Amino acid sequence: METDMNTPAPGTLAWFEVATSDPDTAAKFYGSLFDWTFEADGPAASGGMDYRNIKASGADGPMGGIFGTGGQVPNHAVFYILVADVEATCADAEQLGGSVLSKHLDPGPGAPKFAYLRDPAGNQFGVFTPPAA
Repeated sequence: METDMNTPAPGTLAWFEVATSDPDTAAKFYGSLFDWTFEADGPAASGGMDYRNIKASGADGPMGGIFGTGGQVPNHAVFYILVADVEATCADAEQLGGSVLSKHLDPGPGAPKFAYLRDPAGNQFGVFTPPAA
């Protein structure tokens, strides 16, 4: 698959946050599903906050973060990830302990294939594949 400079690569998006009382499980899940890596955010860490910047494989910089809430706020996350294959990603998510809420694999002409998923902590997110050019 070839992508140009204006098309995001599979596994990337602009920015998002996953807030969870179990940041280690969240990092393991998303890292395994999308090949993401995590690094402590220096300024947040020096302030005593568990905030881990998220980087996609091959990306120049972070695109989001995992916020370890320590149980102080409800778990939450809302974002979409571009993937090469929605159906395969759904299957992988289930193998990694997540669940598929709904799949839309034939959305109509010009519309992206997409699905709503939940991670092991119950956070909802979406995956999509752009329509063919």
